[in-house]
Amino acid sequence: MPKQQKILIRASIAFAALFAVAPVSNAMHIMEGYLSAGYCIAWGAVCLPFLIAGFISLRNKVKENRRNLTLIAMSGAFIFVISSLKIPSVTGSCSHMTGTGLGAVLFGPAAVSVLGIIVLIFQAVLLAHGGLTTLGANTFSMAIAGPLVSFGIYKLCQSVKLNRRVGIFLAAFLGDLFTYCVTSIQLALAYPSESGGVAASAVKFLGIFAPTQLPLAVIEGILTVVIVIGLETYAKPELRSIGFLSGRKGAQEQ
Repeated sequence: MPKQQKILIRASIAFAALFAVAPVSNAMHIMEGYLSAGYCIAWGAVCLPFLIAGFISLRNKVKENRRNLTLIAMSGAFIFVISSLKIPSVTGSCSHMTGTGLGAVLFGPAAVSVLGIIVLIFQAVLLAHGGLTTLGANTFSMAIAGPLVSFGIYKLCQSVKLNRRVGIFLAAFLGDLFTYCVTSIQLALAYPSESGGVAASAVKFLGIFAPTQLPLAVIEGILTVVIVIGLETYAKPELRSIGFLSGRKGAQEQ
C-alpha cells in the first residue's frame, strides 16, 4: 500500500477516536430519528476509516482487473435485495437478512463497507428503510461488524481445511447474527434499562430479535452458498481473477 494511503487511513482513525469516544461513553436498520445527534455523529465517525480503506480496496481490485466490476456490482445488488426484505421486530428496528457475507468472502470486509453504505443510502431515500441520521450506526452494524466476522469465520474454516461450502454457510450465518448483536448493543447504549442498565437492555433487545433472526440467518447462509455454487459454475474466470478460486482441479469443493 502506498505511503499516502497509509497516512490517510491513520488520519481517519485518529479522527474517529477523537469524535467517537465521548458520546459512546455515555451511551437492523435503526429508523430515522431513533438515535440522538451525539450517537449519530459518533457512529459515523467510527465508520470513516473503514470506508476509506474500503474505497482504496475496491479501487485496487478494479485496477487489477476491470472484469471484477461484474462481481462487485453483483455483490452490491445481492446486499440491496436481500436486506430490503424486512420483518418488524421491535420498535425502531426490524429483522432482515444482510447479504454482506457474500461480499466479505469474495472481496474482504473493507470493500463491503462501501457497498453496504451505498445500499443503506438508497434504502433510506427510496424505501424509508433505516435513515440518513442513523446511517453511521446502521453502516457499522451491517456493513462493517458483520462482514468482519464473516471474513474471519471463512478464513478460520479455510485454515482448518473445512469444506468450502460449509465455511461459506457459517460465514454468512454468523455474520448475520453478529450484525444483530451489534444492533442490540447500539440500541442498548442509546436506551439503557432503568434497572440493569445497558447490559439488561441489550439482553432484552437480543431476546426480541432472536425468534425472527435465527431462521433468517440460516436462510441467508443457504442462499449465499447457492449463489457461490452458481458463480463457481458460470463465473470461474472472474472468481479466479479475485483469488477466490485457485485454478486447481476441484478447488471449489475445498
